[in-house]
Amino acid sequence: MKPLSQIPRGETAPPVFPALGEDPVVHSTARIEDTLCGRYVEIGEYAELTDCIIGDYSYVSGSHTSLTNCDIGTFTSIASHVRVNPVNHPIDRPTQHHCTYRRRQYGFDSHDDTELFAWRKAHRCMIGADVWIGHGATVMPGVSIGTGAVVGSGAVVTRDVAPYEIVVGVPARPIRKRFDEETIESLLETEWWKWPHERLKKDFHKLLDLNAMMKS
Repeated sequence: MKPLSQIPRGETAPPVFPALGEDPVVHSTARIEDTLCGRYVEIGEYAELTDCIIGDYSYVSGSHTSLTNCDIGTFTSIASHVRVNPVNHPIDRPTQHHCTYRRRQYGFDSHDDTELFAWRKAHRCMIGADVWIGHGATVMPGVSIGTGAVVGSGAVVTRDVAPYEIVVGVPARPIRKRFDEETIESLLETEWWKWPHERLKKDFHKLLDLNAMMKS
């Protein structure tokens, strides 16, 4: 490939993507803790993942995307600057400052508030297969997003999203489904996102053709 400085005006440098395989590809700048990544997974630069499960073939674009306490299905696409399961503060206390639960850090107690941290872990976000979460979106604690759904850029998702539903806005609201109900039911029945890799290679053309997929 030509160096960028040598590309004449009007030409575009072809994108270079890392080859994916059984082991996940994780950018050197990403920070990952207590997280399991499946096969053909890519984690981009400056992404932060804590206590997550990332399904096969899914990717996190990076650029300061932060995922906490969540399960991500297979073939899910997460854009940059996304936040999944941001932490909640205890607003029912006289102060909502984190000194009330990170007590040791301020010398206020010999132990931290384990109940609050346990509550955060219990309110996981569950994101299905083949979901697309757009740039800058936020998915609030405890929300579930169904298979094939789309979360628009900048949306703040406070409620569950149905399979193949498209949601946008603050707070996020549904605007339409990707397909009619009969097609959605048929796609869910195929469970193509669970196909083994060899079948995906063999029937790859079906991922490009809705009619062909309906005949699976």
